[in-house]
Amino acid sequence: MVPRALTIATSDSGGGAGIQADLKAFAAAGVYGASVLVALTAQSTRAVTAIHELPPAFVVAQLDAVFDDIGVDAAKTGMLFSREIVDTVAAYLRDRPVPLVVDPVMVASSGARLLEDDAVDALVGALFPLATVITPNVMEARALAGVDAPPDQLAERLHDLGAAAVIVTGGHTADAVDHLYDGREHVDLPVEWRDVAATHGAGCTHSATLAALLARGETLTDAARGAAAAASRAVAQGLVEIGSGEGPVDILGVRP
Repeated sequence: MVPRALTIATSDSGGGAGIQADLKAFAAAGVYGASVLVALTAQSTRAVTAIHELPPAFVVAQLDAVFDDIGVDAAKTGMLFSREIVDTVAAYLRDRPVPLVVDPVMVASSGARLLEDDAVDALVGALFPLATVITPNVMEARALAGVDAPPDQLAERLHDLGAAAVIVTGGHTADAVDHLYDGREHVDLPVEWRDVAATHGAGCTHSATLAALLARGETLTDAARGAAAAASRAVAQGLVEIGSGEGPVDILGVRP
């Protein structure tokens, strides 16, 4: 059986992040990728100019179509945008549990806010307890934890909020280390830092690869190492010539 991974997230019309990045990462990791869209964005490398949320009933219809026919070995969530969507997805996955990566996408690389204020509590209260692992970057971890602290302390704080395991991603920082905490052990995962102005979609690529490797049966630590390496490689191959803003990552190596 080919491993099957599902992304529950938003479309990026620019192709660099969101559902588009997730499906590329799934393919690169050797799994079959399916998608459930919760919203659409009008998005370029420079800005998000519009967001169109899909009706919750249609989100559930997509989930039914994938779960009932194709099946899901692991899933990830990305940008969920609103409290209603978060609650809808959490209610569904509560009844259909699978290994789950929750990427708490809050702000785009362009600075656009991608999670409404009243959705944050729902994300923490309803979705974090269902997650196998959550993958905030350092800025998201600080916002969710409500403190400015080192990654190990942020991970502990987020674990206390209900997440079974936490990876605070730091590949974009000077230290270039991801930090994994599973409630028992702290693990630093060094990331090869890349000085490339093409990081749009790096977080999506990381969380999608993590879900794909969990779908393949890897342990969380091994999957975390693989996801860190994949995100770094995608940035190294990033397409700086695409668009006039921060270029998209390239996990598939499309450049001739």
